[in-house]
Amino acid sequence: MRVIAGKFRSQVLVSPKGWRTRPTSDRLRETLFNVLAPRIEGAIFADLFAGTGAVGIEALSRGAKQVYFAENAKPALAALRANLKKMSIGEEAFVETGNAIALLRHLVKQRTRLDIVFLDPPYEDEVAYKTTLQFLADQLLLIEGAVVIAEHGRRNPLPATIGCLEAYRKLEQSESVLTFFRVNLVGGNASI
Repeated sequence: MRVIAGKFRSQVLVSPKGWRTRPTSDRLRETLFNVLAPRIEGAIFADLFAGTGAVGIEALSRGAKQVYFAENAKPALAALRANLKKMSIGEEAFVETGNAIALLRHLVKQRTRLDIVFLDPPYEDEVAYKTTLQFLADQLLLIEGAVVIAEHGRRNPLPATIGCLEAYRKLEQSESVLTFFRVNLVGGNASI
């Protein structure tokens, strides 16, 4: 696993041993960032269920201003911290060692607004998808024009709408799917 493009291009990322962490593949990350390319420069980005941090580090490599990482599994957290250290990433990264909701609550308190949110819980954890997407739909965290991307398994489809979040694009590679959501203010939370 490596950083694909930008200032950290070709840097190899540390991964925890074992099967519990399922990093987003290089190919899927490349597809994701090809779609996000016009939005990345200067973006405030959240990498939820970050694992090794590959997605958030890719965002920083390509010009994101700030990335907020949420990871609570100790082996993945150790790999994430090792990767940030290896790339000499400092204040432009914030690591929450609790779960994704803990990070999002912290951001609400700080009045931080996000341009891009990426979430990649274990594919079978339907509750993590539902609670995280619902929290994002209910809170004042997303700027106008923000995008939320959920990576999930082909066998675990996500609803087309969750509160004010509306799926508008799906990209499939092998057993993985990226579902892109945008804020739909018609009938949704008009204050977002």
